[in-house]
Amino acid sequence: MLTALFFYLFAGLAVLAGFMVIAAKNPVHAVLFLIMAFFNAAGLFLLLGAEFLALTLLIVYVGAVAVLFLFVVMMLDVDFAELKSGFLSYLPVGLLVGGILLAEMIMVAGAWILNPSLSKLERQASLDPNITNTENFGRVLYTDYVFYLEAAGILLLVAMVGAIVLTLRQREGIRRQDIATQVGRKPEQAIEVRKVETGRGI
Repeated sequence: MLTALFFYLFAGLAVLAGFMVIAAKNPVHAVLFLIMAFFNAAGLFLLLGAEFLALTLLIVYVGAVAVLFLFVVMMLDVDFAELKSGFLSYLPVGLLVGGILLAEMIMVAGAWILNPSLSKLERQASLDPNITNTENFGRVLYTDYVFYLEAAGILLLVAMVGAIVLTLRQREGIRRQDIATQVGRKPEQAIEVRKVETGRGI
């Protein structure tokens, strides 16, 4: 009974926080609601017995991603009123995507209602009860799903390199360090430092 109470509490607060992320007018408040949604999702992971995922969610997303969003929003002077001016032009696409997601969730919920045995999912890996949850998670991730993990890592690497290439701009009139020029300079191009005696000019 107590577990069900905490489940509905965390789930309700997570849904409410997720709605407020897109409904908040102030972007700083939206990031704070996002952090609240992460905390409630971590609580749901704890109820499922996945403490490693809960702590990872708090450390990676709350401690890094959400705080980065908060600092970026607070430091950049972004005119959010101008960004929201073209909201109506994207409304049909948003309604289409939202309708598809709603239909998928209704289909999943309807399948569980019509066939309650689907909720008793069989475990795909033989979990040893004598080892910790984190070790079980690592064994499954790096054995059964190692190729998917490698593919995700390659995709993230390509995305990072692409973002750097797209944002790198060579600007005129800005002094930059040229290592090749510095290494290949000749003695006559170097500056000679001389100590001038007192009372005597150069």
